[in-house]
Amino acid sequence: MKSLSIRNLSDDTYAHLQFLAKANRRSLQEQVKLLLEQEVALIKGSSLAKADLWRQRLSARAPGDTVASIREDRDR
Repeated sequence: MKSLSIRNLSDDTYAHLQFLAKANRRSLQEQVKLLLEQEVALIKGSSLAKADLWRQRLSARAPGDTVASIREDRDR
């Protein structure tokens, strides 16, 4: 498991993190870890991230002739 050090954190931010940790009955380290994991989960599950993933998957496909496809469907 990896570790992370955060330097030059403002006193105000540190105090609020301590408050959150105490309110949630967690250690400061557990609270910060939870906040980071929640943020990463939000980013991974965001619609923008999913759209980017689909763009990457579909980028190798050659676009077809949309007009011809619609005309074919109408003729059926």
